[in-house]
Parts: sequence; C-alpha cells; structure tokens
Amino acid sequence: MLPISVIIPCYNAEQTLARTLDSCIAQAEAAQILVIDDGSRDASPDIAAQYAQQHPQIELLRMPQNGGAARARNWGATHASHPLLAFIDADDEYMPHALSAAAAFLHEHPGQPSIRLDVEYCGFPADIAGHPQFDIHAATLSNTVPSSLVIRRSVYAAFGGFPLDDVFRRHGGEDGAFSLALLNIFGNPRLNDRKRVRMHYHPNIHAERYFRISMGMLQASDELVNSTREASWRYVRRAYEAVKELRGVELAPHLSAQSGADSPPDQSA
Repeated sequence: MLPISVIIPCYNAEQTLARTLDSCIAQAEAAQILVIDDGSRDASPDIAAQYAQQHPQIELLRMPQNGGAARARNWGATHASHPLLAFIDADDEYMPHALSAAAAFLHEHPGQPSIRLDVEYCGFPADIAGHPQFDIHAATLSNTVPSSLVIRRSVYAAFGGFPLDDVFRRHGGEDGAFSLALLNIFGNPRLNDRKRVRMHYHPNIHAERYFRISMGMLQASDELVNSTREASWRYVRRAYEAVKELRGVELAPHLSAQSGADSPPDQSA
C-alpha cells in the first residue's frame, strides 16, 4: 500500500465537509488528510477540528484570509508527509476503494507521475445530464478536476503547484491549466473502468458553467477565453522548462505548448 496525503481546500462547506471527510477516512491509503480552511465564515473549521480530534490522520490548517482553492491546495501540499498527493474538494466524495485503485496503478507503473479517477456527476440539471454529448464533456472534465487527481508529490512540486494567475483566481480554470501541463509533458491517464469520485451538484458550481459553455448553452466572452488560454499555455511552458531543468535533458513527450493549441476547460468544478 502506498500512503497518500489527501488535501481538501475548504471554504464555507459546512453542509458537505463531513461527507467528504467520511469518504476520505474510509480510504485505507489516506494516511494523512489535510483540511485547508480558506477563510470560511461558517462552521467548516469547527467540523474539521472535531474530526481531527477523533481521527489522528486529519489535520486542520487555516489560511490567514481567503485566497482561492489553488492557493489552499498549494499550501496544503507543503505540509504533506507522503510521496503521493490526492486532492478532493470539500463538496465531493471518494467512492469505496478509490485511492487503493490509484495507489495500485502508480505502484505498478513507477514511471507514471499521476493517475486520474473517473467522476460521477450527481444531481446536475436535466438539460445538462440529458444532453446527447454529456458523456463526452463529462470525460473531459474528469480529466481536469482536482478531485480526480492522484499525483506524485515530486512532480507536483516540479510544476510549482497549481497556477495562481489572477484570471484563474477570478474565473477558475487553474485545474485545467495543470491538466494541460500533465497531458503535454507526461500524459494524463484516467482509470475509466468504474466511477470512483462523486461530484454533487449545487447552485453556482463551476462544473455547471463548464458544461453549459461546452454544450453551447452559454457564451464565454472572447476576452475570457483568450486570457485563460494564454495563462494556461504560459503555465505549461513554465512547467515544461522546470521539469527539463530538473531532468537535465530535452523532453520528448507530448509537448505542443509552442503550437498555441486550444486551452482546456476554462471553468473548474
């Protein structure tokens, strides 16, 4: 069993945090569970503190002020004790044995830096869930959202964590940029034999915006699309150069950052 540090960015998640924590506690590989409270104004920190008193693998870290999920994830990663990192949002949950499948894959493939888990999208509006291209867009999102990601800590550190560009802070999409870097430098495989992460719908969830834009129900401004694309490819190039510097050789994987190809989804979940 490869131990995993699970990182949970949390902001005003008192209604869902316990469910997320319960799903993490049930994972044998979750040797460390870090709740990063990002300036919550509700009872989220109290819930996390109560769980930490009962479960020694749970720790509560508090950001001095709200800085966004990417910053919280990056701060949590600096406190991780184990060589594998998993990220799950405070309104998502792992299904049974999710992390054991990820750990087994990474154990069997020591040269693979990360693995994605397939996501089940629960309770989304009928016009989204019933759309003829829902499965296609859901697969794309499953390759992007942080809750699907298990990654070697060394690779995460080499990338510099999730990007903190202002466009991502305001509109989301830092997870798409991270996914784009993985895809272009190492590949971004996903275990798709079964669903292992559950994302629950709630009003204003970023995933809904992604689906509606992708399905042509909502129009994103050209300015937002372009700024997100530019920031994403800047991040890919920075990550590529950092990994190349560490390895001391020119990388020859999937990189097409110089091509200006399309950016990933500009909205995270």
